[in-house]
Amino acid sequence: MPRRRISARKQVQPDPKFGSVTITRFVSRMMLKGKKSCGYHIFYSALDAIKTKLNKDPLEVFEKALEQVKPLIEVKSRRVGGSTYQVPVEIKEERREALAMRWLITFARHRSGKSMSEKLSAEFIDAFNSTGSSFKKKEDTHRMAEANKAFAHYRW
Repeated sequence: MPRRRISARKQVQPDPKFGSVTITRFVSRMMLKGKKSCGYHIFYSALDAIKTKLNKDPLEVFEKALEQVKPLIEVKSRRVGGSTYQVPVEIKEERREALAMRWLITFARHRSGKSMSEKLSAEFIDAFNSTGSSFKKKEDTHRMAEANKAFAHYRW
């Protein structure tokens, strides 16, 4: 934690096609070796694949998938006395979004498939339908927090 002042959040430019800041954040987390143009190409290809598969607005599918994967609560380790407890805590909106994006990207990369755009579109569709690995990760996180609800009084 800084002693003097809180560092200002960097303003992110909206993406060129849809004008969404969320898409820019997603592509920034997805890109490898600083290749943002390649990241945009993969993301837009995934949205095109969603449009052909579902015949729905791909931007709505992406936003709903992201919303479905966002966790509300997580567990943090707290050391009290000689033992460590998993204490459930609520998550700030920025961290919720970051975790959801990270999970979508990670599980899309681990999928079997030909290209990253196909894997990403499949992960978006699964999250949109409340299935898939990233949605399961959210459910596991919530289940773990529910199981450790007895230690909620250690939250500070």
